[in-house]
Order: sequence, then C-alpha cells, then structure tokens
Amino acid sequence: MLLWTAVLLFVPCVGKTVWLYLQAWPNPVFEGDALTLRCQGLKNTPLSQVKFYRDGKFLHFSKKNQTLSMGAATVQSRGQYSCSGQVMYIPQTFTQTSETAMVQVQELFPPPVLSAIPSPEPREGSLVTLRCQTKLHPLRSALRLLFSFHKDGHTLQDRGPHPELCIPGAKEGDSGLYWCEVAPEGGQVQKQSPQLEVRVQAPVSRPVLTLHHGPADPAVGDMVQLLCEAQRGSPPILYSFYLDEKIVGNHSAPCGGTTSLLFPVKSEQDAGNYSCEAENSVSRERSEPKKLSLKGSQVLSTPASNWLVPWLPASLLGLMVIAAALLIYLRSWRKAGPLPSQIPPTAPGGEQCPLYANVHHQKGKDEGVVYSVVHRTSKRSEARSAEFTVGRKDSSIICAEVRCLQPSEISSKEVNMRSRTLQEPLGDCEEVLC
Repeated sequence: MLLWTAVLLFVPCVGKTVWLYLQAWPNPVFEGDALTLRCQGLKNTPLSQVKFYRDGKFLHFSKKNQTLSMGAATVQSRGQYSCSGQVMYIPQTFTQTSETAMVQVQELFPPPVLSAIPSPEPREGSLVTLRCQTKLHPLRSALRLLFSFHKDGHTLQDRGPHPELCIPGAKEGDSGLYWCEVAPEGGQVQKQSPQLEVRVQAPVSRPVLTLHHGPADPAVGDMVQLLCEAQRGSPPILYSFYLDEKIVGNHSAPCGGTTSLLFPVKSEQDAGNYSCEAENSVSRERSEPKKLSLKGSQVLSTPASNWLVPWLPASLLGLMVIAAALLIYLRSWRKAGPLPSQIPPTAPGGEQCPLYANVHHQKGKDEGVVYSVVHRTSKRSEARSAEFTVGRKDSSIICAEVRCLQPSEISSKEVNMRSRTLQEPLGDCEEVLC
C-alpha cells in the first residue's frame, strides 16, 4: 500500500501542465533574416521524435534535434507553427504537442518603382533620368540598399548606391523596356521593379507625296491614289491630304510608315495641287505640292472659276430654252405669212410697184446724181391697203426730188433732199425719172 502511494506521487498531472513550447527567432522577423524554429520542453525536459507543423500540416521530423532552420525568411514564410514530441519524465515517456505560435515576417522594403523624369516619352535630344525608388523599414533603416538598372535583358548599371541613371541626349535607339533591382548590402533579399516603357519621340521628317494613276492624265471616272510617307518620326503619325489647302482625307499610322488615299475622279474640280501633312506629338511637316491635271481640261487658277463652273450647266439650259422659244415663234410666223409692212402693192398689170428706190450713179459725167423712183398705190388696191391705213382718211405718197449735185456739194458728200407731201387722187402707178 505504501509503495502504490509513492508511485502516484511521482505521476505528473498531464492534463494541466504545458510541457512543450515553440519559439521563433529572431523576433520580429524581417525578410532575409535566418528564421529558426525551436521546440523546447518544460524546464529543458529532454525530447525525442520531434515533429514541426505549419498551419496544421506536417513540415519536418527529427528524432533528437529540437531545432529547425527555415533559411532566409520571406513573406511566404508567414504562418502558424507548432511542434510535438515525446517527453521523457522518469519513469514515464509520453507525447505532447505545443500551442501554436504565429510567425509574422515583415517586409524589409517594398518593391521598387522605376520612373522617368521628365517623362517616359521624352523628345529626341533631351536629358532623361531614370529613378528607382523604395524605402527601408524604420526598424532596419541602418541597412544600405544597392541599385542596378536593366534594359531589354541587358544590364546598364551594376549594383551601386545610386538610385538614378541618367541618359543624356536621348535618341530613338534609347526607346525600350527598363527596370531596376534593389537588394540590401550583404543580404539575400532582391526585388525588381515593374517594367517601364520609354519611347523617345523624334520629330517627323518632311513627307513625300506620290501620285499614282494611268500612264496618261486621268479622266473623269478614273482612280487616283495618293501615297504619303515620312521617312522618320516617332509613331503614331497622323497623315492629312489636301487639295488647294482644303483637306480631303486623313489616316493614322500607328506604327509609322506609308499611308494612302484612293479616290475616283468625279469632275474637273478634282484637278489641282495636292499635298500631304505628317504630324506626331513632336512636330508637323507638309510635303511639296503635286499638280494633278485631267485629260482634255485646263485647271483655272482664278478664284472666280470655282463658282463659275457650277453655273455653266444652268446657263446652257437657259440658252436652249430661249432658242426653242424663238424657233417656235418663227415657225408660227412663217405659217401666218410675212408682216404687213413687207407686202408691196401690186400694179394693175400684175406688177408690183416699188415703194421706194434710190440709185446713186457714179459714172462719167453723172457723178453725184441721185436717181429716185417713187410709186403710189392704185385705187384698185385701196381696199387691200386700207387695213394698213386704219385711222387715216386718205393715203399720202412720199415723193423725192432728184437733184444733180454740184461739184462743191459732191466734195462735201452731203445730199440735200427736200420732201413734200402731195394730196393727189389715187390712180395708176406712175414712174418719175429725173
């Protein structure tokens, strides 16, 4: 009985006593630190069959070693750790598990950010500064950071204390993808910045305009193609086409190069001086003009031609209408007969009496003599002529007096004619000669 009492006195109260502890070192833990885990028994009680766990999952097993080296700590090393082992408590051995311990790995410095000053799209020839920026944790501010710069897979500057890289007189060849790397001196942490695209903007050169059409001058209905190209200049390039300073189309070239404008010739207004313009974010240049002439036409250079051309069809149509009206009028007049004033009276014998005849004889001695023949209308034609003398009681006959001009009068080339009106009875036609 006394023996059993002595044994019970040496049996520990397992349910109430914490026999194992898990420790993480150092504390706090930063990126790059050598992280060590230690599973320790109460009052340094010897342990065996030690197992380590992270977030409830088995991590490592050791028969006698109570320490586990995790290597350089990283952000991924964070988690809840625990351990288990067999505790040797004479005269018994039993298995115990520690409580979980949270391991927080703190960031030594954030990933760097690369920037270009004054801009990631500098103009050609300007100074560009690449700056790699990051900051150490306040608890580790005594560390020294080293910087390196890279472009398109090549190292531009090895690790050094300077966080900036200068590019004097930037050229198009300096365009590309840049990034920087940062690491603490003597440490194992290394972080890289996101890539930064630098595009050096070069001004556009003077574009060249080319006209493409058939072997001869185009005519209405033919196709004409305009090609515009700037030999150099940073894309994107906007090309604009002009006809006599009036824009007729534009195209964008995202990668530079040549652009074209294809159009059909609709009228003579499509002839003239064509040019093109190239523009990017740096400059703008205009090509030399090229003249486009149409087959069988002349391009008018006066401003008035621009508004006369549209009115030509309307003018021609108006002239055609007027001509048609005159033609209809003349046809109707011919069907009705000649005008009354053109119908001479007829003589009794069927002959027509001349209304008036004047002869200027210039031969021999009779030079300067004017012969006149005057007729009058007979009574038999009175009825016919009455319709032309409406409103008059009787007819009057105009007689001309014929004189033989004197030499003095001939030299002055003046012939004095005196007229008189004779109220004579109407009779047969008479011929008076002088």
